[in-house]
Amino acid sequence: MSIDPPVTHVLFDMDGLLLDTEAVYTKVTNDIVSRYGKTYDWDLKSKMMGMKERDAGELLVRTLGIPMTVDEYLAERNAGHEALFPHCRPLPGVMKLVSHLKKHNIPIAVATSSHRSAFELKSSLNGELFGLFDGHITCGDDPSIKHGKPAPDLFLAAAKALGNPLVDPRSCLVFEDSNPGVLAGLNAGMSVVWIPDPNLKTDDPTLGERVSDVLGSMEEFQPEKYGLPPYE
Repeated sequence: MSIDPPVTHVLFDMDGLLLDTEAVYTKVTNDIVSRYGKTYDWDLKSKMMGMKERDAGELLVRTLGIPMTVDEYLAERNAGHEALFPHCRPLPGVMKLVSHLKKHNIPIAVATSSHRSAFELKSSLNGELFGLFDGHITCGDDPSIKHGKPAPDLFLAAAKALGNPLVDPRSCLVFEDSNPGVLAGLNAGMSVVWIPDPNLKTDDPTLGERVSDVLGSMEEFQPEKYGLPPYE
């Protein structure tokens, strides 16, 4: 059985979906907060995923009550990220699917909450992957993005940049790993494939029922189910 309408455009989140970045986020932040006897656990992390940078920093400082300003936390965190992000690699199935869509001229884009500078770090040693997107990269600090996930701004802007008129938003397929990202795709009216981290917690037990698919990894994705060309 295939999804109706067929998919014509595909949008990918980046962190924890295209690239294995989540271990870096966890290590760097835990190294900071552990100095104050605090732990950055998955309960807090799941609430911060997909948020704009400053909003996430404010949530962490407020929730853990660490004696740092948001600016101090972000400065130290970003320095740690700068050292580690370039070495993050694509997750299983990513190169296969993105290369396949590119080969068949399916319009594809990256839609990431990361700032443009963070994207440049993460992509710096991953030219083989990100070169397939032909510069179609929408970042969380782009001027057109007024609200972070779960607001739909990021995906609506990425679809517009690809030329999808969104007459039927379901023709645009979003790949996401975070709860706020999934909600952003649904709030945009788009079809969503959810590939959650196994550690991820959700306050909405119905979320999996609202998406088109919940997969263990991108290796499980079946393009033909969405009207896309099947793997050879």
